[in-house]
Amino acid sequence: MSGRVLSIMTGISIMTLMASPGTAGASDRPRFQRPVATYSIVARDPHTGEMGVAVQSHWFSVGSVVSWAQAGVGAVATQSLVDPAYGPLGLDLMRAGRSGPDALRSLLAGDEGREVRQVAMIDALGRVAAHTGEKCIAAAGHVVDQEHQFSVQANLMTDDTIWPAMAQAYRESGGDLADRLIAALEAAQSAGGDIRGRQSAALVIVSGTSTGRPWIDRTFDLRIEDHPRPIEELKRLVRLQRAYLHMNAGDVALEHGEFAQASREYAAAETLAPEIVEIPFWHAVTLAANDQVEASLPIFRRVFAREPVWADLVERLVPAGILPDDPGLLEKIDAQK
Repeated sequence: MSGRVLSIMTGISIMTLMASPGTAGASDRPRFQRPVATYSIVARDPHTGEMGVAVQSHWFSVGSVVSWAQAGVGAVATQSLVDPAYGPLGLDLMRAGRSGPDALRSLLAGDEGREVRQVAMIDALGRVAAHTGEKCIAAAGHVVDQEHQFSVQANLMTDDTIWPAMAQAYRESGGDLADRLIAALEAAQSAGGDIRGRQSAALVIVSGTSTGRPWIDRTFDLRIEDHPRPIEELKRLVRLQRAYLHMNAGDVALEHGEFAQASREYAAAETLAPEIVEIPFWHAVTLAANDQVEASLPIFRRVFAREPVWADLVERLVPAGILPDDPGLLEKIDAQK
């Protein structure tokens, strides 16, 4: 990488102009730079092998440039006067067999702008490293914990207590990887966070091994682009994502004829997201389509009572092949209105 790369700032704004290839001299230097603020965490759960990145910033759509992860490979957070290329290039190097620390060292060695970068990388074995350039705006720093397989990093914070608070929260919090990543973000905000406030957040979690199907391997891929309380909104979306993961697991159980397990998964989904009427609707549809009509009818009745519009959708599912073309079945469902 070189100073010719267009840098994108996860902070106030960006207007960094780099020279075109082949030019030299003063035009190679950024003509205009603004301060940046981001705090993030990269981590691996040693029990499940899952890897993740969580980030919050006072900048629009921080997740689109900071957070990178691939199942079976690793995770990267790239921030400060950020070069987003650290994300895909770091994953490329780790995919080729380099450790997270080695990949980071290689990319820093080739980057003339490394003193304004803040980057962390962790690989699928939990090897982790971070870099905070000397020109990152204070308060800036990081904590790398090899034993617990994570790194926290922050820049342009209110003070230098932010990243130690994140590290402590991650070590001491319970729950799964998503819970612990969010706990680190919450600790940063509680300690003072970004000196300018907050605007966006993101959470990405991938499996420890790849199935070759990234839509399955990436269990969480959530971004809050602009919100007055982005971490609170991120927690709400994590709750909904968990609900839909249970729905997916219920569908898989039904495919295998495991009706009791499917029912438990659907019930868990509805408990997590009781405000989403669509969840029990598709539960009922799936039961009806799998010869569990009597079990589906009370669920249809509850759905139609809450939002009658769902009853109008039932007949449309027949031409789509989702429900069988069975007038008796449709009559039973319609009677639940």
